[in-house]
Amino acid sequence: MTLTGREAGIDLLETALADCVAGHSRIVLIEAGTGCGKSALVDLVAERAAASGALVLYAVGAPEEQQVPLGVLRQLVNSEQVFALPKPSEGPGAPSRVEAMQAFCAELRELSLDCPVVLCVDDVQYADRESLQYVQYLARHARTAPVLVVVAGTVHAPAQDPAFTTELMRQPHFRRMRLERLTAAEVALVRGRQEPSAHAAETAELHRISGGNPLLLRALVEEAAGRVAPESAATDPCAPSFPSPEPGGPFAQAVATCLRRSGPDGLALARAAALLGEQATAARVTRLTGLDAAAARRGLAALEASGLLEGLRFRHPAARAAALEECDPQTRTALHQGAARVLGEDRGPVLAVAGHLLAACAEGRPLDCGPAEVAVLRDAAEELLVRGDAREAARLLELAARGRGDEHVERGIRVRLAQITARFDPAAAERQLGELLEAARAGLLDAEQVQPLAGLLLAQGQFAEAAALLPAALGEPAAAALDTLVDATAAVGERLLQSARLTDATVAPLAQAVRSLICSEHPERAVPWSRNLLEEALRCQAPGWSAVFAALHAEALLRMGDLRGAYAHATAALEALPERGGSFPCAPAAVLIRACTAMGRFTEASRLADRQVPKGLLTGLHGLAFLRARGLYRLAVNQPHAALADFLEVGRLMETGRVDRPAFLPWRTDAAEALLRLGEGARAEQLALQQLTLPDAQRPYVRGVSLRIKALTGDPKRRTALLGQAVEALHRSGDRVEAARAMAELGRALQADGSPAKGSAMIRSAWNLAKEAEATALCREILPDAPLTTPAARDRTPSEATPAAGTTAKLSSSEQRVATLAAQGLTNREISAKLYLTVSTVEQHLTRVYRKLQITSRGDLPTGLSPVPHPTPA
Repeated sequence: MTLTGREAGIDLLETALADCVAGHSRIVLIEAGTGCGKSALVDLVAERAAASGALVLYAVGAPEEQQVPLGVLRQLVNSEQVFALPKPSEGPGAPSRVEAMQAFCAELRELSLDCPVVLCVDDVQYADRESLQYVQYLARHARTAPVLVVVAGTVHAPAQDPAFTTELMRQPHFRRMRLERLTAAEVALVRGRQEPSAHAAETAELHRISGGNPLLLRALVEEAAGRVAPESAATDPCAPSFPSPEPGGPFAQAVATCLRRSGPDGLALARAAALLGEQATAARVTRLTGLDAAAARRGLAALEASGLLEGLRFRHPAARAAALEECDPQTRTALHQGAARVLGEDRGPVLAVAGHLLAACAEGRPLDCGPAEVAVLRDAAEELLVRGDAREAARLLELAARGRGDEHVERGIRVRLAQITARFDPAAAERQLGELLEAARAGLLDAEQVQPLAGLLLAQGQFAEAAALLPAALGEPAAAALDTLVDATAAVGERLLQSARLTDATVAPLAQAVRSLICSEHPERAVPWSRNLLEEALRCQAPGWSAVFAALHAEALLRMGDLRGAYAHATAALEALPERGGSFPCAPAAVLIRACTAMGRFTEASRLADRQVPKGLLTGLHGLAFLRARGLYRLAVNQPHAALADFLEVGRLMETGRVDRPAFLPWRTDAAEALLRLGEGARAEQLALQQLTLPDAQRPYVRGVSLRIKALTGDPKRRTALLGQAVEALHRSGDRVEAARAMAELGRALQADGSPAKGSAMIRSAWNLAKEAEATALCREILPDAPLTTPAARDRTPSEATPAAGTTAKLSSSEQRVATLAAQGLTNREISAKLYLTVSTVEQHLTRVYRKLQITSRGDLPTGLSPVPHPTPA
């Protein structure tokens, strides 16, 4: 007869105890999952038996004592010191085991004459074989004595003696009781909820997490009592009003206790199920533990009966963590390796297999990956990339690269690893290229491996190296590294930008397409494309790509004279980098130096320009751009010798590397500018003329800057015409800063040619254009005394507009003379020398002129001021 349910079980035990007190023998077997209350029932019957005057003999089985003969029996007889246990021996003259069991049974029968005897054996599954034989003998031969035998064991426990339970069941006075886990209604009663419907969410959650296991439920309630309920409980009446258990808390500790009491097999099975997680099946768990099918089946059933598992899943992450918490690193490594092997044999998800391999390696022990594991790691890395997790993909490939396998496969893995690393750390990717580049030069890489390697080199600005690799792999002569990029038409670049999606394979071609647009006759087209690619890189959560396209966007904006935009995006590019090593940071740094220099932020520019850069990093395009930017900064702060050295070094490196294209970097006119500062006009003119003979001189930007230098160094009679051509070309190029510079030179040339009004107007236009671009340094060069905080005339409201020419009647003759010269672009010092006045007097006149004409700067002076004869010295 088998009974279930706690109330029925208590009734059964009370009836059995009453029968025993009345002089009848009874045997009760209590079975339950671990932690489900069987020990509590044994304690209850022992307490009530003692209260009724019965003699209670108590024993508890333990795994560590299971191999100790008569260990449980000694606990029973010693619990009350009622009699000495016979010592059976095989020697001659000593009592046999049967005689010892007879003596034991006789002693208990004699004790029962004085009072009922109750034998309680808890955790009988761990009792030793010899003790169980004594209990069996007692069950057979004490039927007429007032003896109650209560044994409790875990359901589905491995039977040490299969005949034990069978022998008990044969007895007519035997009863069997199965304790099931608590129902949701019983959980509500345990919580003191008389109206379960009012706390349905809390009850359901408690029941779900504990599985109805009383021990886990008590631990869960205890943990919740010491913590704050979640905020959702206040707003959502259906939400549970207690916090979720945490790893290491009372609930997790109770889970660990249940697992330890489940025995070695149960603990091993629980760990295997926890480790496999969503990939756990009975077959996989069995293979991972190495148990035979029957033992695994019993162990899993016992874990489910206790509520620890639901199917093969833990009911809460804290329970799963508790199963793995007490594993030592060596055991955990072995489990992860075994899990990877089992899943690999079943062709399980590659991400799951790779995760176990990575976890095994994370324990700090060397992991031996064979070809099969290497293949899994590669496939898993690609799957992670689809999900956007480049860092984890890189970790998998790092592990794969250390595995056993073909060297050719290993090199392919390292190329792919460098590609992926470039997504989030260009400097780290660059460090990985050295060994690969040597292998490529030695002919150890095939075309499929050379292509991505060349793309990485292009992204690092190593055009010469990339150009040498590709033709070598294809058996063709190397072409000039920059020719393909610079000579590509805008239409070709935009077709690629329109059709290609941003990936590891396309990031380099797309970046080069944007750079090609920047060097083309339509650099303005690079601005929206670089912005789109930057936004896409941000969506991909790829900081490395974001840095690449932020730097290109900054470069495109700088090329158009948008200094503030260039500054912002170059700063963002540097901030996106996890480290500043390698050559790539030179690209955004170069833009930032140039933008800061043009904006007059010389202190900020100096911090970047004075940074020590290894010479080896200056040979690529990014390094060349940095050298040029440093030279422009030094030129701006009046260090022409140092600037010239930088420009000439740029030229030497470009010529040596066969990347001498002024469309990318016009070093000759930069050097000519420095030479002009040093008074070497002839050498400056020679460089300008040389640049004008190159094919790139047909491009508006190159033509414009070359003509400006040629005009300044050549025949003064042709200066105005050449500067006019330079201004026209630079306007077409879109570069507002360079256009403003040329316009200012043209204005001065016009003044020198006898057209002061036109020259002044041109100078004011140049100043306004430079101010619009926020080129503070150029504004001060054009009109040193003009305040930069005042909006340009065209930005003012109509009420603030410049007065008509007729208002000049309000000016005195002295004021009109000063205003006329100021409108022509002369500085206060030049006006004072021309009119033989002090600088202070000039400033006072100008202040009155501004007030009378209702203007705020010399840039707003009207062009209709009539020239006044200059006074002659006395």
